[in-house]
Amino acid sequence: QVELVESGGGLVQSGGSLRLSCDASGRTSSIYAMGWFRQAPGKEREFVAALSWTGGCTYYADSVKGRFSVSRDGARDTARLQMNSLRPEATARYFCVATRWALHSIAVVTTDHYDDWGQGTQVTVRA
Repeated sequence: QVELVESGGGLVQSGGSLRLSCDASGRTSSIYAMGWFRQAPGKEREFVAALSWTGGCTYYADSVKGRFSVSRDGARDTARLQMNSLRPEATARYFCVATRWALHSIAVVTTDHYDDWGQGTQVTVRA
């Protein structure tokens, strides 16, 4: 099992930036990819971005393309999500995820594809 701990959430004005981090521990050698989902109050959890751990292949939700960037911190077991030009609709709890399975465009957006989830970090964007 992989343990995931997110950090970096907070309150930001519309148009601002935040960077989320996710530290993985435990059986990190089993990780194929890591990513991020978010959930706003009263809404379903939705895919944000994902990154294959070795090949560097990335996937993004259409709503964040060009503004968010997912990356790995060098050789560390840390994923980052750089969020720029934030909008109020980005207000949500952001969850870090990890999977032992390969990414492809259909499965990558589904919650079932991911084996491990963090507790989440709150992001609030004020208009």
